[in-house]
Amino acid sequence: MPLQNRVTPLGELIADPARGLLYGNRGCLHDGEGTIHRSFAVKRWIACRLEFKGRKRPLLRPGRYTELFFLDEATAFAAGHRPCAECRREDYNSFVGLVGMRADAIDERLHGERLDASGQRRLHRADAAEIVDGAFVLDDGRPWLVLGAELLRWTAAGYTERRRCPTRGELELITPPTLVDVLRSGWRGSEPFLHPSAAA
Repeated sequence: MPLQNRVTPLGELIADPARGLLYGNRGCLHDGEGTIHRSFAVKRWIACRLEFKGRKRPLLRPGRYTELFFLDEATAFAAGHRPCAECRREDYNSFVGLVGMRADAIDERLHGERLDASGQRRLHRADAAEIVDGAFVLDDGRPWLVLGAELLRWTAAGYTERRRCPTRGELELITPPTLVDVLRSGWRGSEPFLHPSAAA
């Protein structure tokens, strides 16, 4: 039975057998039996490499952080995760330089952009003409990746259906504004930004 540690662009934790291309955490979200009881424990939501210095760790150990998996970095950004300062130091340094703030301030800002005061997912309104490649929007209650003139529907296994991206009006933006600004600046991290299915 798959673990409930796969992250959607909306930041939800779902059970799916695929691991994805990135790894990360939000603190310890599970109990001693490995059952997820909360969506976050800390404001520092990070995205890491799948492999780093040959480290191996069993998943969902009691009292340790909950290992999360993302389809790709676009998904991690949409969920509100930033590059890890340890396993992705070069990416982290570039990211901090683009945002112009230190880690604690970035984490505080992102926390306010991804969740409202009651802890519910926060969406943002954005003009269709200003949304950049790599951002996610909500349409028909589902997350879609913006890529060129198209929207690509996200699934845990990859991007599937494609449709034309609107060029006028407002859209519901999933990706937090700070991370949209990073994308607008031309972000190119070292980890896979898009799953190969985006190019299919």
